[in-house]
Amino acid sequence: MTEKDASKGLAEAEILSQALPYMQRYAGRTVVVKYGGNAMGDEALGKAFCRDIALLKQSGVHPVVVHGGGPQIGEMLERLNIESEFKDGLRVTDAQTVEVVEMVLAGSINKQIVASINAEGARAIGLCGKDGGMVLVEKARKTKIDENSNIERIIDLGFVGEPKEVDSTVLDLVIEAGLIPVVAPVCFGKDGKTYNVNADTFAGALARALDAKRLLFLTDVEGVLDNDKNLIKELSEQEARDLILDGTINGGMIPKVETCIEALGDDIEGVEGVVIVNGKKPHAVLLELFTEHGAGTLITL
Repeated sequence: MTEKDASKGLAEAEILSQALPYMQRYAGRTVVVKYGGNAMGDEALGKAFCRDIALLKQSGVHPVVVHGGGPQIGEMLERLNIESEFKDGLRVTDAQTVEVVEMVLAGSINKQIVASINAEGARAIGLCGKDGGMVLVEKARKTKIDENSNIERIIDLGFVGEPKEVDSTVLDLVIEAGLIPVVAPVCFGKDGKTYNVNADTFAGALARALDAKRLLFLTDVEGVLDNDKNLIKELSEQEARDLILDGTINGGMIPKVETCIEALGDDIEGVEGVVIVNGKKPHAVLLELFTEHGAGTLITL
């Protein structure tokens, strides 16, 4: 062994040694990871992500992967020549579109992730919110104040749902069996129809029901930034609310942070901490969980 090889080996051993206390912190606990459509776009990053999930399992952590797939749904709709209607920037999911959503999310994307995790030596299983009555939803109701009349009006987004009841029985059994659940946010409504659910909202509902140690949102941004565009490493729930009110947290980050706050619940029930992290950084999950400084913005009670 050359001196260079010996030095490299020592550095790798030191990294593992430093990670040990963090591995012990999460051993035997559930970590829900929301894997976003944009973060899934790079093949090399996708392979690294699946390897990290396999490593979490082998380290004694119980990972649960929830995935989106907006860009992939858009591509499939285009290939099938299905035109989408948008209301206030939001896609309307009609009966024809929801069939494509289910085909892409619970079908091709879900099985690709499962296969990739299995290829890394772990055992994953693909599920969706329909399985075992896991998540029951109600039709989402979005409202907007009309600028001219100042009257609140309802925006009908079609087959888009909001989680109302979560039964973790299937997930508990899967985790107990040593498998990694990979879950698509397609659910039954109380009316028996199929609904698409925002993947962030879906992940938050599952994490809360599973009493998860951490909920990670993998996105295409570093996390919550201050007014000087610097990453804020940690926020309390109240600090996050204050930053929304003063405009520091704005745009698309608002609903993501609101989902984080909702997942936290209270001292009795909920997630211990929610992290917004850049999923386009290699090994973002490991950096967040197994290093001292983390990789994104941690929001806690």
